[in-house]
Amino acid sequence: MAKKKMTIPDFKRFKEEGRKFTLVTAYDYTTASIVDESEIEIILVGDSLGMIMLGYKETVPVTIEDMIHHIKPVVRGAPNTFVAGDMPFGSYEISIEKAVENAIRIYKEGGCDCVKLEGGAEYADTVRAIVKAGVPVMGHIGLTPQTAGSLGGFKVQGGTPEGARKLLNDAKKLEEAGAFSIVVECVPSGVAKALTESVSIPILGIGAGPYVDCQVLVTQDLLGMYGDFKPKFVKRYANIRRQMIEALNEFHRESLSGEFPSEEYSFNKEVEGFEIK
Repeated sequence: MAKKKMTIPDFKRFKEEGRKFTLVTAYDYTTASIVDESEIEIILVGDSLGMIMLGYKETVPVTIEDMIHHIKPVVRGAPNTFVAGDMPFGSYEISIEKAVENAIRIYKEGGCDCVKLEGGAEYADTVRAIVKAGVPVMGHIGLTPQTAGSLGGFKVQGGTPEGARKLLNDAKKLEEAGAFSIVVECVPSGVAKALTESVSIPILGIGAGPYVDCQVLVTQDLLGMYGDFKPKFVKRYANIRRQMIEALNEFHRESLSGEFPSEEYSFNKEVEGFEIK
C-alpha cells in the first residue's frame, strides 16, 4: 500500500499532534523512487546537488536551470512523497520581484510542492511576497551553506546568547511571513529545542539535536556513499559505497575470467539459416 503524501496543512498538524517525521535528499529519479518506497515523508532537492551531483566545491555555482533539471525527475520518481526544491544562490537576493519570479518558475517548471530559501528576518518580506504569490515557502536558518563564508565557514551557529536570540527572532519573523516550516542547521540542541517550542510551525533539524519536529539528513551521508569524511551529526545507516565498489570489482573479475556472462545471462538460441563461413 502506497504511503499517503503529506500536504502543507499536515506539517502544522503533525507538530500539534507531536508526530515526528523525516526528510532526506534526492537529486535523481532512481533515488527518489527508492525514497518513495520508504516511510520517509519529505524529499529535499537541495542545492547540495552542486557538490554531490555536479562536483562543485560549494553550492554557490548552482543555477535555477540546475535545480529545475534535477527537481523534475525527483517529482516523477516520488509521487507519494512531499518534494521541496531549493532556491539557489542569486535567485532571491537581488530584489523581491525577482525572487517571486524565480520561486514561481521553480515551483511551476519543477513541479515541486514548495520552495526553500536560506536566510532569516532579513528575508521575511521576500518570503511574504512569495507566499502571497501562491508558492509555499520552507525557511532555512542556522548554518546557511550558500553564505557559509560570511559565517566563518561550516561551523555551529547560535552558540552565543546573541546568536541564539538572533535565531529565535529569525524563526518568529519567518513564521509571521508565512513560512510553513523551517530547516535549522548546525545549532546547539538546547537552542533548537527553544526554537521548536517558540513557533507553531515545524522545525526541521539537521545537526540540531533530538528536540526538533523533523530529522533531516543527506541521503548520500546516511547511506555511506562518500569516503571517510563524515560530519559529526551524521549517523551512517549503511555503507553503500563499499558495497558498490565490491560489486563493480566482482563484475570486473567475472568478466575477465569468463564466468560472466554464463548461459543464464546469454541469448543462446541459434538463428536458423545463419552460419559463419
